[in-house]
Amino acid sequence: MSGDGSSGGARPVLLIVEDDIGLQRQLRWVYDGYEIVVASDRAQAIDAVRAHEPAVVTLDLGLPPDPDGVTEGFATLREILALKPDTKVIVASGHGARQSALTAIADGAWDFYAKPIDIDALGLIVARAFHVHALEAENRRLAARNANAGFGGLIAASPEMAAVTRLLERVAPADVSVMLLGASGTGKELLARGLHDASPRAQGRFVAINCAAIPETLLESELFGHEKGAFTGAIKTTEGKIEQAAGGTLFLDEIGDVPLALQVKLLRFLQERVIERVGGRKAIAVDTRIVCATHQNVDAMVAAGRFREDLYYRLAEIVVRIPTLAERSGDAGVLARHFILKHAKAMNAGVTGLAADARAAIDGWGWPGNVRELENRIKRAVIMADGKLITAADLDLDGTADDADALNLRAAREVADRKAIRRALARAEGNISGAARMLGISRPTLYDLLKSYDLHG
Repeated sequence: MSGDGSSGGARPVLLIVEDDIGLQRQLRWVYDGYEIVVASDRAQAIDAVRAHEPAVVTLDLGLPPDPDGVTEGFATLREILALKPDTKVIVASGHGARQSALTAIADGAWDFYAKPIDIDALGLIVARAFHVHALEAENRRLAARNANAGFGGLIAASPEMAAVTRLLERVAPADVSVMLLGASGTGKELLARGLHDASPRAQGRFVAINCAAIPETLLESELFGHEKGAFTGAIKTTEGKIEQAAGGTLFLDEIGDVPLALQVKLLRFLQERVIERVGGRKAIAVDTRIVCATHQNVDAMVAAGRFREDLYYRLAEIVVRIPTLAERSGDAGVLARHFILKHAKAMNAGVTGLAADARAAIDGWGWPGNVRELENRIKRAVIMADGKLITAADLDLDGTADDADALNLRAAREVADRKAIRRALARAEGNISGAARMLGISRPTLYDLLKSYDLHG
């Protein structure tokens, strides 16, 4: 059953909740353009909502066992909206029951109609309800698509990263090698995966290997695979990462750490697109796209003879430089909010946002560890926060945001207020009256500040 109010993609579903059999028949006849489902009481109505997920419901408030009242109707309305909040519920109001209908509107009903029924008028209300429901559903689909439209799942709002993703989107369809240059923690693997997902190779595998994390003695086997008996412990023939990525993309992270001897073998693969496993003599053709990354200065490595120039030009057909988090204007705040939602949900914590001093600290910090450092600090802060708002102290950035504070007087005042209140409470051993006297303010004012800054007295 489709969740958009249509029955298997056919006519839209209209649920009629009405205990009058004659009226049920009349409405069935009038609405022959819809898939009609009828319910006579609350239990049947809720079962129908679960089974058919109607886009629109017409609901008589007078349902058994309270046909002359509205108690059962209101209970049905609440249950329907609890199950499917986007359902358009149109309630019926009899003579003199307009107030009940208006109350139902306040409780979430979409519209009401008067009894006895004017079929034409009700038809217009129902048609409009279906139209609005369809528009809202389309808006939700577009919003969801846009929310996930970041390249490779990247969370960013800065023009600096927008330029990077535009370049990668243009490069993705072309079967060229790409080198991503950027500091550790800038999201190079995320962007490499996005490049793969946006390419014609998306149905193939994305295989990643960190060349710096594997000892030199094992790296050749990891990349090219080995034959059974090639060395001690090689008890079976094993494919390497290059073969595993056949038809897809191989991501070589920290390519600058590949030793010179292995660079020769990697160059041969890039030139001829064939490999030989360790201990093997058979040439194996492999079709895989190479994306590599490093935080090192490759030009300097080439000049120093630590990286082969011919390999560099094979790997760097397209070079993309990834800005640091400090260079991405406004992204730190956007990412911080994303990580708060992520980790608060995972830890079932009540943290919902950032206090002003935390926002100022985030804007003023240099983020030497880039996005990885930011996420780690937010994760720690979600654990350490006493209230709903993360403070600069929770981020372990207390006193580090002087430059940012100077640009925002309100934030600077809040930082100062927080420090003064904490000191006064400590000296007064938690006594509100004593702390208020030290601060030269009244108890009600201190209570207001404690509430405003989400501090605990």
